[in-house]
Amino acid sequence: MIIIPAIDLIDGKAVRLTKGDYNQKKVYNENPLAVAEEFEAAGFTHLHLVDLDGAKSGHIVNHKVLKEITENTSLKVDFGGGVKTNEDIALAFDCGASQITGGSIAVKDKDVFEGWIKKYGNRIILGADVKNKMIAVNGWLETSDIQLFSFLHDYYSKGIEYVICTDISKDGLLKGSSNELYAEIMNEFPGIKLIASGGVTSEDDLKTLEDIEVYGAIVGKAIYEGRLSLETLIKYHKV
Repeated sequence: MIIIPAIDLIDGKAVRLTKGDYNQKKVYNENPLAVAEEFEAAGFTHLHLVDLDGAKSGHIVNHKVLKEITENTSLKVDFGGGVKTNEDIALAFDCGASQITGGSIAVKDKDVFEGWIKKYGNRIILGADVKNKMIAVNGWLETSDIQLFSFLHDYYSKGIEYVICTDISKDGLLKGSSNELYAEIMNEFPGIKLIASGGVTSEDDLKTLEDIEVYGAIVGKAIYEGRLSLETLIKYHKV
């Protein structure tokens, strides 16, 4: 399992939301590069970078922050938020992203997303943001009528390899991750490289996710609120 620290961006600053609510925003650092450098210095190799302005507006906004981080660290950055067009994805890759996460577009413009899978292969991550096992889109502001497992089946059959699954009901609450859901996904799709996201709070969460054999775990608020130290997290980071 790899541990993937997260930085969420609004107005170029490192922030966290609670349950995806833009009205429940907390700024943690005005300099995301400094945060990324701290993660790299601690031994982490990957970074989950989310453009929350982009997710809300429907196009990439914070690409300069992405470029600054990729030019000044060796972190492998998976980038998401507002990547909706071929121009967006080209910009994100030009700014140094190693992988791109597509969530809303995988629901709203399947032809474009499937084209990305064909063109970029495993550089594309499927973002499966869920609420009560239903897919949510547009920065979690809207719930679709698509059931999680049919969504995964569809894209797994089209060659998707990496999936980030975020349980919105858990995100930012520091009350634990959706381990039962992740175990269910791994049981159904043992070939998927599943990245668990949302609510990872304690070492027990990490141990359970390791036992479930997920590919990775994204950790955000628990780091910023001091619930999980980088020293503890790095013990579970096995590349």
